[in-house]
Amino acid sequence: MGAPMSQDLTPREVPPVETPYRRIQTPIPVPESIPILEQLRRYEPRSMSGQPPIVWDRADDCQVFDAWGNAWLDWSSGVLVANAGHNHPKIARAMIDQIESGLVHNYCFPSALRGRLAEKLANLAPEGLDKVFLLTTGAEAVECAMKLARTQGRRLGGDDRITIVTFENAFHGRTLGAQMAGGIPSLKEWIVNLDPAIVQVPFPDGFRGGADASFDVFLRSLDEQHVAPGQVAGVMSETYQGGNASFAPPEYMQKLRAWCDRHGVVLILDEVQAGFGRTGAFWGFEHYGIVPDLICCGKGISSGMPLSAVIGRAELMDLYPPGSMTSTHTGNPVCAAAALANLDVIAEEDLVENAREMGQILQSELRRIGAAWPQHVGAVHGKGLVAALHMVKPGGAEPDAEMAARIVMRSVEKGLMMFAPVGYAGASVKISPPLTVAEEPLREGIAVLEEVMKELIG
Repeated sequence: MGAPMSQDLTPREVPPVETPYRRIQTPIPVPESIPILEQLRRYEPRSMSGQPPIVWDRADDCQVFDAWGNAWLDWSSGVLVANAGHNHPKIARAMIDQIESGLVHNYCFPSALRGRLAEKLANLAPEGLDKVFLLTTGAEAVECAMKLARTQGRRLGGDDRITIVTFENAFHGRTLGAQMAGGIPSLKEWIVNLDPAIVQVPFPDGFRGGADASFDVFLRSLDEQHVAPGQVAGVMSETYQGGNASFAPPEYMQKLRAWCDRHGVVLILDEVQAGFGRTGAFWGFEHYGIVPDLICCGKGISSGMPLSAVIGRAELMDLYPPGSMTSTHTGNPVCAAAALANLDVIAEEDLVENAREMGQILQSELRRIGAAWPQHVGAVHGKGLVAALHMVKPGGAEPDAEMAARIVMRSVEKGLMMFAPVGYAGASVKISPPLTVAEEPLREGIAVLEEVMKELIG
């Protein structure tokens, strides 16, 4: 999904920073942090070393702190997890209370807490999506949804109806099935036997997916790949393409919903990054005016704890008999307590509306910045409090991963926390502050980004 940051751990002298939201008073990376970074490099797989070399010590609301006096304004949300901000006191208290209650694990044995969370999520979902399967990661939810769609397809049409249609440049997770369902070539080049019943079509973003964003492209692409509607079990799309923060046109998604209805195809929307207010609507698919058959969600569901869910129609969710579709940590009590508190916080603090209001500022300002450097910013996509600058090499649309990485690292050196570039060719600078962010720190982050662009591009 992303391009790795530089592996150089040599501390670099950077100008000091001191504002109410940012403080940089050491070289970056911090010299005292090098032993920790080297320890991680020694004992973890190399794949884990792709982020800016900042050792997080604690985080609070919209700020991240190390142990050496530095503080960052967070534009990462821990990769779109901390929707209610980092370490919200109500969520932390719910977790502590649950631990002190004496129940921290119960496998699939019943618990009152799991029942409350399942009911809460079902009530928050659109009418007709009445069943909830609690899991641990977004990729696990995606794999489950694909399994349910294929099971339904075989039930209706036999072994010939197992095709899953996904989209080019999509990211659905890093387990094998989710990775094959994704549409990023570099994440699949090592897979020897790709599942032939997973096919991709262009995503209608009007940029990387081509200028034609009409639904005719979907139909034409299936015809070109000799896929008939009667072979399709499910269509799965991220509500917005996570790496690029790219949304489809609403009319495209409405035609897709109608096509799925006409042919008895399960429509799956991967809301792992989009749900729980991130886009300025509680569910990202609200922007399209449609309802999927299955929702995959995670990340912002708990603002910190490993929890995900598949929410869907009972006809699909009940395909498997008792004991045959379970998960060891389903509805873990501590995670469930965090999720229930998180959902309360999102409602009580009106974070969906805050994401919409702050998103209007963020999206407008980022598009202004993009327009100021049109030779380097190929597109600016996003809604609410998620956005991406698609960095390109001057004179065309060729992705510029190196410039994207430089922008991220320079921002981090100035006290603006972002994660490594993601999306198409690892050339998108992703922006996703917690939904609790206020206007003053948001505008400060925008000013830092613009300052970095001026320094690096001129």
